[in-house]
Amino acid sequence: MKKIAVIGLGYVGLPLARLFATKFPVLGFDINQKRIDELRSGKDLTLEVEDDILQAALVNENPFTTNTNGLYCSNQLADIEEANFYVVTVPTPVDKNNRPDLTPLYKASETVGKVLKKGDIVVYESTVYPGVTEEECIPVLERVSGLKFNEDFFAGYSPERINPGDKQHTVEKILKVTSGSTPEIGEEVDAVYKEVITAGTHLAPCIKVAEAAKVIENSQRDINIAFVNELAKIFNILNIDTHAVLEAAGTKWNFLPFKPGLVGGHCIGVDPYYLAQKAQEHGYHPEIILAGRRLNDSMGEYVASQVVKTMIKKGINVNGAEVLMLGVTFKENCPDVRNTKIVDVIRALEDYGVKMTTYDPWANPAEVKHEYGIESIVKLPEAKFDAIILGVAHKEFQNVDLDAYKKQNGVIYDVKGILIASDSRL
Repeated sequence: MKKIAVIGLGYVGLPLARLFATKFPVLGFDINQKRIDELRSGKDLTLEVEDDILQAALVNENPFTTNTNGLYCSNQLADIEEANFYVVTVPTPVDKNNRPDLTPLYKASETVGKVLKKGDIVVYESTVYPGVTEEECIPVLERVSGLKFNEDFFAGYSPERINPGDKQHTVEKILKVTSGSTPEIGEEVDAVYKEVITAGTHLAPCIKVAEAAKVIENSQRDINIAFVNELAKIFNILNIDTHAVLEAAGTKWNFLPFKPGLVGGHCIGVDPYYLAQKAQEHGYHPEIILAGRRLNDSMGEYVASQVVKTMIKKGINVNGAEVLMLGVTFKENCPDVRNTKIVDVIRALEDYGVKMTTYDPWANPAEVKHEYGIESIVKLPEAKFDAIILGVAHKEFQNVDLDAYKKQNGVIYDVKGILIASDSRL
């Protein structure tokens, strides 16, 4: 009987642990005591699992001891000792120089290594470049456990495909790529996921293929968005409505419907750097991938400059101007602020001497303050502003009368291109 321990209960780990718990005994492990307390109370502040669904999955004691299906959350290492199938779902960020930071993976591997037993399988879901599982994580497992890879224990890789805030494409409805360190283990890993993934699975021939498949998914999207962002810059110079152009081009059956915007988040804004790092280690400098990253990373300052230009054209004194930013999360209708590029816009405007007010009913102000040092509010202020920027297309913003919050000669800038009336948009 498979006893599953999911290491890391964030945006990826919790939905997966909850799903596995419908068919297996599951121990959800996270080092954050506050997160464990929150989940045990039946609440998920990431909003990825609805409270009633989470509460239905939870059990009051370790299901490994009772051999019953259900989810038990803990930060105690002893609670995962009886697991025989470990799934690692910790973050894989980049550092301030955009270099892959594997620290969370190393620490998670050390945790698993302390309880690893003969016959156990460790599956990684964190997005990485090809080779990380076998070249970086497995040596840690071997060193800490004292066991031999592919003799005493085995590994797999099954890339996460979670789309934060998306209630339509939930984890069980997204086809799952699986892999194993041997053909037999690949089949075994695949069989476990098949138990819960209704969309089906695709068994890759090896771990490196599965790792590469994941990292190019988001690199491809990044490059396509970079292309459209460059078009937006060109059409702005030519005084042509970018969104009207894309709408016209989209009438062709094979035109890809990408839109310009700020590319942040835990995947698209990060994964290309992982692939680039591996390529450079092998002596190849990726041109298109890094060019796309440079362009997308520059869009925050570009948006800020366009807002300032629009203000100047209206005779607004930029230094000391009061500007309202609507939204600080990396995408709409989601509390996730990881790697949000709205922050780039805010900081660039502050460099112009602008006084910023950031309003986001979805974001946790304490998290925004901790991550970026930015004060955010969850209630729309009773004030008027020189400029209002729609940075994130939260559903709450689409019914707000923005004219009521701008000064007589104020500016409305629409980053997302969804407003009927705005002074300018990306």
